Amino acid sequence: MVESLISDILFGFTGLISIINPIGIAFVFLDRTASLTTEERTALARKIAINVMCVVLVAFFLGAPILHFFGISMEALRIGGGLAVAVGGWQMLNAPDTQPADQPGVKRVDAESAKAKAFFPLTIPLTTGPGSIATAIALTANRTHKLSAFVLSSIASIVISLAVAATVYLIYSRAAVFARYLGVEGTKVAMRVSSFLLLCIGVQIMLTGFSEFLIPIATMQPAANP
Repeated sequence: MVESLISDILFGFTGLISIINPIGIAFVFLDRTASLTTEERTALARKIAINVMCVVLVAFFLGAPILHFFGISMEALRIGGGLAVAVGGWQMLNAPDTQPADQPGVKRVDAESAKAKAFFPLTIPLTTGPGSIATAIALTANRTHKLSAFVLSSIASIVISLAVAATVYLIYSRAAVFARYLGVEGTKVAMRVSSFLLLCIGVQIMLTGFSEFLIPIATMQPAANP
């Protein structure tokens, strides 16, 4: 039982963290918060991590019922969410270079306005996009109603959510440290590459949604002539 719980936790954590890719998105986060101080960026990373934990927990426990209630298919979730991710990646790919707030001559942006973006778009869809939400829903889609199995699955879901949130916080709050190791030009290159990858991820999510929607239609057998 304990081995099964540990296996479920490791499987769910590695699956979600590989899709979220916090190391790659950390440079996107750094670009979006370039005008903030280190303390403000750390506080914002903490807020995003809390949001991530809440989003993943909701996806684990209420994701499938919410989609069914509003009549939203998984294909629609992927297409719409992928479009939002792709647009964000395209905007960042073409955005002018920014500088950290501690450099002279840089105009500061109100930290409150940055915090207002903590949920959208920094948490959704940049961090926990449709791919990670769909993965979380899929991980618990076959959750049994047997009490012992339900309790173990719930414990695994909570632990996974906490581990993912902690990982996001640790990486996002140290995004500037990664940038210092890379240097100014290296950081610019990493941000552009991360933006391009974000664009590609969004397009891939959309393509997955379109393919899942179109393949059943394409494979439908034509009605036989009487």
